[in-house]
Amino acid sequence: MFSKSKINDPGPKATETTPPAAADSAAAKPMTDFKASAPKPKPAASVLSSDLHITGNIKTTGDIQVEGSVEGDIRAHLLTIGETATIKGEVVADDVVINGRIVGRVRGLKVRLSSTARVEGDIIHKTIAIESGAHFEGSVQRQDDPLSGKSGPKPAAPAENG
Repeated sequence: MFSKSKINDPGPKATETTPPAAADSAAAKPMTDFKASAPKPKPAASVLSSDLHITGNIKTTGDIQVEGSVEGDIRAHLLTIGETATIKGEVVADDVVINGRIVGRVRGLKVRLSSTARVEGDIIHKTIAIESGAHFEGSVQRQDDPLSGKSGPKPAAPAENG
């Protein structure tokens, strides 16, 4: 009844024919220019090994795993503090997993202190989990946006006499 055959289609005229190789490459040309955008692979976490000591601040939008010691502030997306790690400074990350020692303030959307964690400082969080055995000295404050750095009103500085 209905058919898609090309019986009724006129064929190319003898003067309009192109060599088959040229026709194939012309037809294939648009396909070779098209490149599908493959998803970018997520970069691996940066690892600071246990024999590494850093003095200074670290800032990344990626993930960091610290096994060594850092004297300075750290800002990251996912921050994992290993059991052998010591951080002296402020830690700010979307997700913070603490297995080692931090001396300073911790700010994160999700903060987790494992049983081997030792934190001496305040924790400002949206959600927090503290495993049995974790050592914590400081205050805990829940905020909807702990990454903003606004931890409420600060006490006024004492007036100088003189």
